Amino acid sequence: MANIHNVTEFIFLGLSPSQEVQRVCFVIFLLLYTAIVLGNLLMVVTVAASRSLESPMYFFLGCLSFVEICYSSTTVPKLIFDLLAQKKSISVWGCMTQLFFMHFFGGAEIFLLTVMAYDRYVAICKPLHYTSIMNRQVCAVLVGTEWMGGFVHSFAQILLIFDLPYCGPNVIDHYFCDLLPVLKLACSDTFLIGLLIVANGGTLSVISFVVLLASYVVILFHLRTQSSEGRCKALSTCGSHVTVVILFFGPCVFIYMRPSATLPIDKMVAVFYTVITPLLNPVIYSLRNAEVKKAMKTLWIRTIKVDEKKSGYWLSVLEWC
Repeated sequence: MANIHNVTEFIFLGLSPSQEVQRVCFVIFLLLYTAIVLGNLLMVVTVAASRSLESPMYFFLGCLSFVEICYSSTTVPKLIFDLLAQKKSISVWGCMTQLFFMHFFGGAEIFLLTVMAYDRYVAICKPLHYTSIMNRQVCAVLVGTEWMGGFVHSFAQILLIFDLPYCGPNVIDHYFCDLLPVLKLACSDTFLIGLLIVANGGTLSVISFVVLLASYVVILFHLRTQSSEGRCKALSTCGSHVTVVILFFGPCVFIYMRPSATLPIDKMVAVFYTVITPLLNPVIYSLRNAEVKKAMKTLWIRTIKVDEKKSGYWLSVLEWC
């Protein structure tokens, strides 16, 4: 029994065995992660500082950008570090921690995207009651429920895999700890646990995706009675959200809604939903939304004026000295 838990760390194979490719990937992913953090942080600051973006839709958009920063930060910094490391390793506890936070923030994002679809449904189908239905208390409860849902989802996943025996080998053919690659290393029969993981993660993604599609079918049906101007404005905001939903749910359904087996393409799919999607979200919402672009421009002008005032103050101090 002493040899059952003799694995203390896992070794990642990474994206490529080539040193040249790894150096190129280091530069690329460093730039991409910097853009993810700066782009989503800009969205959070814009929503928080702009009075014109005080509606629930932009409040949820700011929450989504914050979740995206946290979600990508669970895997991308470790990936960047490992691209220059000779030994790409992580402790068992570190692996479980990465697994927990990845599914915690991923589950929170799934629930948040569903909440955002409900917000659009109320705004378009019940505009006269929108402010009373989506008041601050309701928004706070919905965001709290989102975080709680992500925690329950992640805790259930970790509970399934935490007590499995790992006695070797300890090599993971991936660049981060994901459920299915780690499950393959267990020294016991994991067929039932694999089914439970698929039932938990995959079913959550599919049910949420179906609910989102149903809500937008209702919205499209309701838009038939509105004017062309109102229809175009509603479709613009909904189009951004639908694009983000497809970019996020597509890879997740591909990974978690199939039997517990890994494929060579899984790494590229994982890069898409851990790097590309968080990078595209602020771009999609800012380019397709005139109010967000206007708020960013106003914030930029305000920042420049503040810097000019500070520069003038220090110049006057230097002249006085």
